[in-house]
Amino acid sequence: MEFPKSAMDAFEKLEKVGEGTYGKVYRARDKATGQIVALKKTRLVEDDEGVPSTTLREISILRMLSRDPHVVKLMDVKQGVNKSGNTVLYLVFEYMETDLKKFIRSYRQHGDNIPPQVIKSLMYQLCKGVDFCHSHGVLHRDLKPHNLLMDRKTLMLKIADLGLARAVTVPLKQYTHEILTLWYRAPEVLLGTTHYSTAVDMWSVGCIFAELVTNTAIFAGDSEVQQLLHIFRLLGTPNEEIWPGVSKLKDWHEYPQWKPQKVSTAVPNLDANGLNLLSKMFEYEPSRRISARKAMEHPYFNDLDKTHL
Repeated sequence: MEFPKSAMDAFEKLEKVGEGTYGKVYRARDKATGQIVALKKTRLVEDDEGVPSTTLREISILRMLSRDPHVVKLMDVKQGVNKSGNTVLYLVFEYMETDLKKFIRSYRQHGDNIPPQVIKSLMYQLCKGVDFCHSHGVLHRDLKPHNLLMDRKTLMLKIADLGLARAVTVPLKQYTHEILTLWYRAPEVLLGTTHYSTAVDMWSVGCIFAELVTNTAIFAGDSEVQQLLHIFRLLGTPNEEIWPGVSKLKDWHEYPQWKPQKVSTAVPNLDANGLNLLSKMFEYEPSRRISARKAMEHPYFNDLDKTHL
């Protein structure tokens, strides 16, 4: 992991492609191979031994998850020092040209719908990647279209920004222009649960599914309360009968009482199998929400050619 003078000597920075809460991302060229890569620069909170063991653990998890074709590949890790003398890690990822957010936007701008078979293929790949992470005990906790990288030509989808947010870094500063989106957040998280389960990711998968079909976010709240009300308006206000223990959650209040609507009212152009799968992803009680593995076996995917996925 040690590295000559500066970690950057090995790479030619081409352009900054993103700036998240946890650091900058560059498109860069590896000078030795000519390969285009994505460089993610993260600042470290060091302990007495240098790089914290939590960081090394996170990196080894990322490396292990990289084996899956639907998780963005971590190719290398370089260590450098910035101007202030702090340790900086450069994570070298494979470069993907676009993400699902941009992909959806390109259809929306042309007033087109994404073809149903393309949606099906993307959803299957997403469930497959999520299942791989879950089967290795890793929750993503922030799945959203922006974190799903894509190759436009092959329609290959890969999950990015995995686990890193938790241990590798501290937020550098609050980016005012980048409001942390709540749109894909599960109701139990919005209600302050302390017990995260794999179901939080499956709720996000459901939100992404609906958005692929309609080109717009299904629950677009601008505060946690607003977000919950959007969900309750469509799926009905939950109660102890539907979701045992809901009223004991930390941030539970008395909410307006809405009756559940059919999910098809919000996602009109989805077939019966798709609606059935989506409603299983939108189960209120986390233990009853469909798992990624079960989702892959759902009849919705029966007519999909899975050989190359």
